[in-house]
Amino acid sequence: MRLVTLFTAVALGLAACGSSQPITLANPTVPQAYQARTDTGPNGEPIEIPAVRAAYLNERNQRQLVAYNGPEAPGTIVVDPYARVLYHVQPGGQAMRYGVAVGRAGTGYAGTATIARKARWPSWRPTDNMIRTQPDLYAQFAGGLSGGMHNPLGSRALYLYEGGRDTYYRIHGTMDPSSIGKATSAGCIRLFNQDVIDLFDKIGNGTTVHVRSQAESVSLEGQMIETPEGYVEPAAPTQTAMAAAPAAGMPSQVSDPYAAMTVTAPAGAPVTTMSPVESAVQ
Repeated sequence: MRLVTLFTAVALGLAACGSSQPITLANPTVPQAYQARTDTGPNGEPIEIPAVRAAYLNERNQRQLVAYNGPEAPGTIVVDPYARVLYHVQPGGQAMRYGVAVGRAGTGYAGTATIARKARWPSWRPTDNMIRTQPDLYAQFAGGLSGGMHNPLGSRALYLYEGGRDTYYRIHGTMDPSSIGKATSAGCIRLFNQDVIDLFDKIGNGTTVHVRSQAESVSLEGQMIETPEGYVEPAAPTQTAMAAAPAAGMPSQVSDPYAAMTVTAPAGAPVTTMSPVESAVQ
């Protein structure tokens, strides 16, 4: 348990995924949807979910109903790793949009799949290969890591299957809310715990999920620019030109959704590039 606590602390070091520079907030206070709440854990126990800090709630990260111009039918989930958003398509040309964090595993799949399994406060176990090749790191988790705020899958997980086979692509919560909106060191597609709970409650097994390729994203969303803080935003024509030869400290054009590789900790905090637990979420 001591090692789990240690790895959890390291994982929370991913709060350093972006710089500690101040950002412009869409709202200086925390909206009700992102306030602290008490949820029911896997064994019926109460689990406290902390409020999301206002600093992490920029305009693109906050759950909101937006116009939607994609071809998917209402009810479909659309994941856009390049633009770092997830859409739940609604009737009438609208969609509920959520900000997401994109890990390395989240960039390795594009296509259409189905949610075949949903889990509340899911457990996690490293694969046999991980245990065999890195026993010092993963053998202690051979019996699995129970669900809870220490678990890298967070409060909920959605498991994607294609043709009846597990894609190993996951949509899940997070133990690091500072990562949302950024390209992080590991994992698939992560949402704020409050957001993945909202999505989880609205969809069922059998829901269609389309994961866009970068080409699809650019055709529908346009080019994206990565800000100095590690977030993305639509590129204006002048920004696109500037991105071809960015000046020091200026935003750069995102060429793939795993562009933000640098991990910088806030002042006084330890710096890490990957949590042992978080790195194994595939």
